[in-house]
Amino acid sequence: MTWSPFRPDIIKDPANGHQSLLGECPVHRCEEFDPAFYTLSRYEDVADALKNHTTFSSHFGQGPRFSEPQGMLCDPPVHTHLRRIVQKAFSPRAMAQLRPQVEHLSQQLIREIKERPEQEFDLHDDFAFPLPVIIIAGMLGVPEQDLNQFKVWSDIQVAAMGAEDPTIYAKDQAAFLSYLQQQFLARREALNIQQEVPDDLLTLIAGARDLQDEPLSQADALSMLSQLLVGGNETTTSLITNVVWRLLQQPELWERLVDNPDLIEVAIEESLRFDPPVLGLYRNTTHSVTLHGETIPEKCKVYLYYAAANRDASVFETPDEFNLDRPKKRHLSFGSGLHFCLGAPMARMEAEIALRHLLEALPGLTLQSDGDRIPPFFLWGRKTLPVAWS
Repeated sequence: MTWSPFRPDIIKDPANGHQSLLGECPVHRCEEFDPAFYTLSRYEDVADALKNHTTFSSHFGQGPRFSEPQGMLCDPPVHTHLRRIVQKAFSPRAMAQLRPQVEHLSQQLIREIKERPEQEFDLHDDFAFPLPVIIIAGMLGVPEQDLNQFKVWSDIQVAAMGAEDPTIYAKDQAAFLSYLQQQFLARREALNIQQEVPDDLLTLIAGARDLQDEPLSQADALSMLSQLLVGGNETTTSLITNVVWRLLQQPELWERLVDNPDLIEVAIEESLRFDPPVLGLYRNTTHSVTLHGETIPEKCKVYLYYAAANRDASVFETPDEFNLDRPKKRHLSFGSGLHFCLGAPMARMEAEIALRHLLEALPGLTLQSDGDRIPPFFLWGRKTLPVAWS
């Protein structure tokens, strides 16, 4: 079949290819990328692969290219050990403690928007981007004056994963890693001399030890910091822009939430199903696998396509409809199994607070255009989203 994630109409809107994949080619081989990769699209196949790390391994990365195993992208037992180190920073108790900060920042950003003389603004630039990046940067101990550069580096990390020529980002990636290394080493030195340090993620990682009870390697530490940065802001920014975009495309849905804010969490989950910020991630086969009459050889990249799985009609009735009355069923947008997204509770909390404050403060919000999508083919969100309030 002619499906490809790089086809112009699918880049514009990935939903253009979901049903043809699901119905005609549940195991698809894409030759347009180096290395070539296979795509799984049906809900059951994607869910099973996510839970089967012995066959569909993360050992060589979750991006489309093979990479050296580092940080939390390793398989157990290393993954389990490293995840446990930072897990408490995303616990229900930690989220409850973080909530007032998110509430305050969300209200502050909206207040700044309303104080401007013009009533048009870009939801991405003025609200959905700064909210999560300031929060995760604070958790990682990043100074406020470095926030804009921090976001640029985050975008570059994502862009390089899916770029046809990732070497064009090498200089910026080296600068980013150098920055993280300086922050990490300074914090580790402070811990070594028993200097008082902030209780944040950087301190947790700087003081961590590996399975042999040795100080965590710089490679693993920098990988973890990078993963937390990207996961902590890029996907949440897209979640916020995506849910507002869809609600404003059908103004009656926005008005329904204005009148009934109890539907906010329902809207967020339907947005995650309908427009997953991460369209899919990759695994690496440890042996050959045969599905639906097709054989995926050993040592191949396999794209686990969450976006198509979330539109599988065998699981979700009328899957191509954005529906606030949909019966509750589990989508796959945060993955599943041992690599289930660590930051999912924080993303949900930030999106819920953001949407609630927008509905309360800007009930007359209207969409000016659909804006532009972010570039990486395996991510889905608005790079711009022009809106107006009255």
